[in-house]
Amino acid sequence: MLPYGRQSIDDTDVEAVVAALRSDWLTTGPRVRRFERDLEAVAGAPCVAVSNGTAALHTAYAAAGLGPGDEVVTSPMTFVATAATAVLLGARVLFADVEEETANLDPAAAAALVNGRTRALAAVDYAGHPAEYDDLRKVAEAAGAVLVADAAHALGSTYRDRPVGSLADLTTFSFFPTKNLTTGEGGAVAATDPALLRRAARFRSLGMVRDRDLLRDPDEGGWHQEVHEFGLNYRLPDVLCALGSAQLARLAHFRARRAALVDRYDTLLAGVPGLRRPVRRAWVEPTRHLYPVRILDGRRREVYDRMRAAGIGVQVNYIPVYWHPAFADLGYRRGMCPVAEAFYREQLSLPLFVDLSESDQDRVVETLRAILDG
Repeated sequence: MLPYGRQSIDDTDVEAVVAALRSDWLTTGPRVRRFERDLEAVAGAPCVAVSNGTAALHTAYAAAGLGPGDEVVTSPMTFVATAATAVLLGARVLFADVEEETANLDPAAAAALVNGRTRALAAVDYAGHPAEYDDLRKVAEAAGAVLVADAAHALGSTYRDRPVGSLADLTTFSFFPTKNLTTGEGGAVAATDPALLRRAARFRSLGMVRDRDLLRDPDEGGWHQEVHEFGLNYRLPDVLCALGSAQLARLAHFRARRAALVDRYDTLLAGVPGLRRPVRRAWVEPTRHLYPVRILDGRRREVYDRMRAAGIGVQVNYIPVYWHPAFADLGYRRGMCPVAEAFYREQLSLPLFVDLSESDQDRVVETLRAILDG
């Protein structure tokens, strides 16, 4: 089966991991800080490495002070973790509809839902295409809310020449193997406000305080450490951070290769009846994690089944989050975001990864054309 996404690992990655394994530090060591500095150079804001993308969202919401009585406005066109981690902190999630063109959070729809209880406005850079951050910033500021970016798909993307990572107060990344780079599992939180970064760093390390100037009992002894607010162990070990730094050294290649494959899909699929290609706005440079086409005329299920039967691993990203039974049991009902639901019914992700060969890409296109012509 040709996968729809997969990692790219070379000898430099292997050598970096082996060196970490032979060092004195498997976790909480110097490679963690190095990876965070390397990541900051790409994201445009200081970063805290965490154990996965879900942990990054949980950490970002915790840093924002999210809790019972608060509300989060976000997109339904995302992985469930964008909303589930807010619910786990006791917040209520309000789903705003998406833009028809990009499937990103619609600023006007978000503006209609914010109110005095809104603690966070959480955008999602669907498929690697950044959301409309200038407009969303205005919505967040008017509500007195923290602007969060779920950029699990978008490391390396830019919006109006500014890197994803510097656009929101808190930005989360994922380094799952299908993403733009990988640490196996892994994630990060970028923060433009030093206070938010400190809260994120503390939360990912069980809330532990070691800075003597911050201790309530500084004279207890050299071993002393304190917990002032509860956190979790979301640390990313040195072994995986070593892989992350090695991957970041090749990010420019990853971006160029993904862009070339996207351009090639755009060309090969131009004018194919029954299909819409993804849109890229002029002021955005996306590092595409997904190539999401829309299959028209109610044929998405048929095309999905026939592509999979042909050995081509297409995927659907995503069902609207509030369709999950866990949200239905909380009272969320289908129909609340009609643009997102229409997008879901047509969406199909074609294979896209750095080592995808042109011959395999040709096979994807030829198979898709044959099905749609049938």
